Amino acid sequence: MTDRISSARTRKGIAVAFLVAAVWGAAAALWTPRGPSTTVQALGSIAISVAVGFGAGRAARTRWVIIGAPLAYAVVLELARMSATGPSVDAPHPSVLGLLMLISGRGVHGLLSLFPMTVGAAWGCGVRRRIPLGLVTAVLALVTVVAAVPARTPAIPGGVAELARAGDLRVMIRGRDAAAPVLLFVPGPPGGSAVGTMRLRLPALEDRFVVATLDRRGGGDPRGLDSEVADVLAVTDLLRQRFGRDRIVLAGHSGGSIPAVVAAHRHPERYSAYLGTGQAVNLRAGDRILYDDMLAWARAGGRDDVAGRLVRQGPPPWRDAYDYEPFHLHAAEVYAIAGPPFDLGVAEYTPLAKAHVMTTMLDAWDALYPNLQDVDLLRDVPELAIPAYFVQGGREMRSLAVPFAAWHAALRSPDKRLVVFGSSGHHPMSEEPDRFAETVTSLLSGQG
Repeated sequence: MTDRISSARTRKGIAVAFLVAAVWGAAAALWTPRGPSTTVQALGSIAISVAVGFGAGRAARTRWVIIGAPLAYAVVLELARMSATGPSVDAPHPSVLGLLMLISGRGVHGLLSLFPMTVGAAWGCGVRRRIPLGLVTAVLALVTVVAAVPARTPAIPGGVAELARAGDLRVMIRGRDAAAPVLLFVPGPPGGSAVGTMRLRLPALEDRFVVATLDRRGGGDPRGLDSEVADVLAVTDLLRQRFGRDRIVLAGHSGGSIPAVVAAHRHPERYSAYLGTGQAVNLRAGDRILYDDMLAWARAGGRDDVAGRLVRQGPPPWRDAYDYEPFHLHAAEVYAIAGPPFDLGVAEYTPLAKAHVMTTMLDAWDALYPNLQDVDLLRDVPELAIPAYFVQGGREMRSLAVPFAAWHAALRSPDKRLVVFGSSGHHPMSEEPDRFAETVTSLLSGQG
């Protein structure tokens, strides 16, 4: 009789343990469907997971809960977030980018939830002698400390240096004189950030301007050009109010130059000038050029794997973000230019933000890029009512240079100027930063 009672209690304890873990999995799917992405979410996930694991261990009193509770959490989490889409939550993809997404998506999520739950379960069920609990506890403490490291930007004596927010959009604002002209910079890729590049390579701009660097919206929520323009306008209004300006300077690079120039076209009353670099014009036309150039490059260089994949997919546009993997991996090689700078070694990025760089960009790419295929600045932005300045690389990718040349020739503006850096490719601001800062200062002199 005693054995039957004990067995019944054990089964009940195990059921309770798995139920608690499953409930936390469902709650986590609602709270952080793509995994913890902020310091608060990361620390909250660690704390709750430890508590759930400990409670599960106390209820079950068996070492099997060390595996079972995290497994129950993971299964329910995956089922509950099935409505979420994007490379970080979709089925793992057998490719280079797929592996990176698996590590920075589910891998980081597991480190902040499954691992703490495992440690908590080990504490709760009292199997300290069976595993090196002291070691894993020390590792968990280290993970917690790293997750708690906040983002910060070094102070500028007598100036302005802050990490601000416009709603859920993050903006780094830096300048030696708060009365200087305000320049808002919109970075290139969907979900992308140029905070590190602006801090490490272009501090000279802070001597002449209050430089605001926008982090573009990440995540996988479907959106299009209008929502991206709305983000630019929201940050614009934040800066106008914060610094008491009627107008500011708006700058954009690559993919970020499309919503930036459209914002300037629709609302010229908010801007004193527009500055484009690595200017994008027509993504569909540019991608077709890149497809042809990459296919020719792959065939000439014996890259049968790349050529075969491009032939199987056919010309863009494509719906699947992974179909663009050859472009991400080989575009710089095709045109023999420098690849994108990541410049992650600055305090403005938390360790968690650094770990999520790929998931943020590729999820945003998946959600946004297909919805920008109909944009054509020749049609959509035939003129700007404000000065339009461009700093382009002389070795820019043909896929961007050809559409830009046609649009720039037709663009009407009260003051249109083009400066070409002969030895730069797609990133003049990071390839020749000193010259870029001097050129921008010269072009924008007199613009408030």
